[in-house]
Amino acid sequence: MHPLLSVEDLTVGFPAGTGRVEALKSVSFSLRKGEVLALVGESGSGKSVTALSILQLLHPTARVESGRILFSPDGSGQTDLLRLSETGMDRVRGSRIAMVFQEPMTSLNPVMTCGRQVAEAILARGGVGRREARERTVELFSRVMLPDPGSVFDRYPHQLSGGQKQRVVIAMAMSGSPSLLIADEPTTALDVTVQKSILSLIGSFQREEGMGVVFITHDLGLVSETADRVAVMYKGSVVEQGPVREVLVNPSHPYTKALLACRPAMHPRNSRLPVVADFMGGGKDADGPAGVEHGLTPMDEVSRESRTGRPLLEVRGLTVTYTGRRGAAAAKAVDGVDFEVYEGETLGLVGESGCGKTTLGRAILGLVRAQGGNVLLRGKDLASMGRRAWRPLRKELQIVFQDPYGSLNPRMKVGDAIAEPMSVHGLSHRDALRARVVERLEMVDLKAGHFDRYPHEFSGGQRQRIGIARALSVDPSFIVFDESVSALDVSVQAQVLNVLRDLKARLGFTSLFISHDLSVVHHVSDRILVMKGGRIVESGPAGELFANPKTDYTRRLIESIPGGFNPRTGPF
Repeated sequence: MHPLLSVEDLTVGFPAGTGRVEALKSVSFSLRKGEVLALVGESGSGKSVTALSILQLLHPTARVESGRILFSPDGSGQTDLLRLSETGMDRVRGSRIAMVFQEPMTSLNPVMTCGRQVAEAILARGGVGRREARERTVELFSRVMLPDPGSVFDRYPHQLSGGQKQRVVIAMAMSGSPSLLIADEPTTALDVTVQKSILSLIGSFQREEGMGVVFITHDLGLVSETADRVAVMYKGSVVEQGPVREVLVNPSHPYTKALLACRPAMHPRNSRLPVVADFMGGGKDADGPAGVEHGLTPMDEVSRESRTGRPLLEVRGLTVTYTGRRGAAAAKAVDGVDFEVYEGETLGLVGESGCGKTTLGRAILGLVRAQGGNVLLRGKDLASMGRRAWRPLRKELQIVFQDPYGSLNPRMKVGDAIAEPMSVHGLSHRDALRARVVERLEMVDLKAGHFDRYPHEFSGGQRQRIGIARALSVDPSFIVFDESVSALDVSVQAQVLNVLRDLKARLGFTSLFISHDLSVVHHVSDRILVMKGGRIVESGPAGELFANPKTDYTRRLIESIPGGFNPRTGPF
């Protein structure tokens, strides 16, 4: 009986300058029917190239230099997918092997209704008419638990939430009853409860259909809950593979140990996190950095006594309403929210997508107009100030966005982007600007030579640090971090969190940290606010709130964290 999929010594190269670079180097693994294999690694490790190689969807400049990809849906004969013609692969894609991508909007046509797109996939395989294709699509929408499946059929992708769009993509993938499903980071941008429901959905299909699943992720917490076996990839090679529990509990390769150690939940709150370089640098201790267990000193929390004084920022009855279209009722994105933030404190804000977290953060900074309530900075009501009076205080409030590439001008050098706020607020003489920008770059572990580079020349983690440097350029008192580390690999996330920890200790800024990743919020925050339906439903010190949540909603959020929020108690 042959495995469902066997990848043998696969090597793939891409052009690089005058030569070529190997994106995959002798990659080998197998997958049996009904099994879930997790491919784990950071961005650039070769996970997605492996998936695209299986489906023969690589860029035309890519070249398979050696290896075989053997596919056996019934276990009897094997077909080398690398030797199939394009016509042959067309018969395999969708019907025998399907794929779910990370970002559903890249998989869905924005000008076609969701139902039509799935029905079109069914019609393309032949054997049914339009009416039956519609019926099967609505049935699939019901199976993936979309609300009101008949209505969703006629809705466009932009009219659905992120989790609902991903369910449509899963319905499309399952429409051909494939033997193999490849799920490429299908939950990375989703909040924990939606993430859990999507993984549960994929798992139910896998068990009911007896599919094999290749699950691609950088989150080992997800692996512990979803996979039977795991293969760890590093720089284009599989460095370790085996049963999930064996690999996660007793990892043998330094890189696997690094991925496990970088997770914030593995360490005391507000402590410095180890990074991959600590394990892979070839130093004295390849098993990890000296002091990983004993050298992690938590930052001093904001003392309870300091909170008896006047808060730095007060939010009172803040309300943001979006007017409905075509007679629809207005919706309150933020509904009479009250809280305060004290000097030097990091206040976490968590909740599901759509609960109003980002709108609240932007309303505080005046980026979204509030219809009611007050925002007070050191007792001064920002809402009652005119634009001229507001401006001197504008530099006191800054924001770091989730997508650093989208918030940086691609045609502006990063040094100029960091210098621009200083110029606007007249904080530095023209001749002194460059020196001040270099100082900010070095604060976030970048170099003076990076001043004259453009955003596309940096990695995602480096771009996020540039965004942090820009926010810090005007020496703000209060910073909103809006999902600022949510889309980063765990090791890059650890680097950015370490930078924030060091900067807070050095500069003493106060912050609101917004995220759907509760383990990160727990790690960095002194207190946490839980938001639902535009309102704050629970708040308290980070440790107490996680240990003893008072509402079912908070409890459900915590229970949805992959691997649990405190792996020291035994996540695997």
